[in-house]
Amino acid sequence: QVQIVESGGGLVQPGGSLRLSCAASGSIFSIYAMGWYRQAPGKQRELVATITSGGSTNYADSVKGRFTISRDNAKNTVYLQMNSLKPEDTAVYYCNAHGEVVGGTRFGSWGQGTQVTVSS
Repeated sequence: QVQIVESGGGLVQPGGSLRLSCAASGSIFSIYAMGWYRQAPGKQRELVATITSGGSTNYADSVKGRFTISRDNAKNTVYLQMNSLKPEDTAVYYCNAHGEVVGGTRFGSWGQGTQVTVSS
């Protein structure tokens, strides 16, 4: 079983910055990719950014140039540096990881989410 724990959310003023962290733990053999998604009230969950074990990244158009995803493979941890935050970035941010556990079974796991609120 794989556990995902996010941290780093909070309240920030427009134009400010936050850094989210996400750690995966458990009987992990390898993680193919990790990513961040977000869900605002009344909206569907949407992709924010993903990163593969090889370092390839993908970003939503709405965050390109403002957000940076990075990863520490040794710690099974992914980070999301969010700069120039806007009120429309307000949402619950969820971390996702998928890969393979010891024994060969593939997994896909979500964290519980962390609230990011951008408001003056």
